[in-house]
Amino acid sequence: MKYRDRNGNSVSTTTKQDKTLEFIYSKAPMRMLLRVLAGPSVSKIAGKFLDTWPSTFLIDSFVKKNNIQMKDYERKRYRSYNEFFTRKIKKSKRPIDKTPSTLIAPCDGKATAYPITLDAKFKIKNSYYTIESMLRNRELAKQFVGGTCVILRLTVDNYHRYCYVDDAFKERNHFINGKLYTVNPVILDHVNIYKENSRSYCVMNTKNFGKVVQMEVGALMVGKINNYHRQAVVKRGQEKGKFEFGGSTCVLLLQRDAVGIDEDILKNTREGYETVIKMGEQIGKALF
Repeated sequence: MKYRDRNGNSVSTTTKQDKTLEFIYSKAPMRMLLRVLAGPSVSKIAGKFLDTWPSTFLIDSFVKKNNIQMKDYERKRYRSYNEFFTRKIKKSKRPIDKTPSTLIAPCDGKATAYPITLDAKFKIKNSYYTIESMLRNRELAKQFVGGTCVILRLTVDNYHRYCYVDDAFKERNHFINGKLYTVNPVILDHVNIYKENSRSYCVMNTKNFGKVVQMEVGALMVGKINNYHRQAVVKRGQEKGKFEFGGSTCVLLLQRDAVGIDEDILKNTREGYETVIKMGEQIGKALF
């Protein structure tokens, strides 16, 4: 994987998780086995175990392996692994940029940004998808032609709660079923994640950026995408929901001439890098 931080420093790293996934997805028998393991019934059983007290024995090794800075999080005695995984961070560690014209990141993650056309196939490694297939709604997709698609990929060491990007009237949630695969660029050589993963999205009529689609994409071992609100009036930085165990992805769809994404993110995307970002920090500016 190739990342750059907001200061332009490059980091190229391949973790044990990446190597394992490359082995699994490059072998046909392993991919067939994974299709079974990623099925709803198996994922549900695994999710139930991660909600139990015995699963807490997984916490210490996970913290050590992924260098989690627990001092950044609210102190709590966890009753399950999932409760630990969805732990709440101290507010001081994720300040929300309140400048009205600033588009904030809805989550921690690695960001890329692409121009939207109706027929364009968006490439992340060797995986391709269209806005229409992502939304399964051609008329809605047309409204974002000429705009920008921002993809924010979370890894297991990230903070797994996410927030609203602006004050807005939030329309109802749309949930799309799908097979659950781990969201990691390694697998994108072998499967199209946006046709295989379950996802949930809502349309938001925002105060500062026009109409915005905010989407959450689930992954292997994620029992569910846990969104808190139905149709509602929401605030910038207000917690929208959380992912349970597994790597996951947030997607923003922005309309034409609404937002200018920060140049470092655009430059890094063109050069094949993801940009490391944190929830609440600037990723663009309003063009209105």
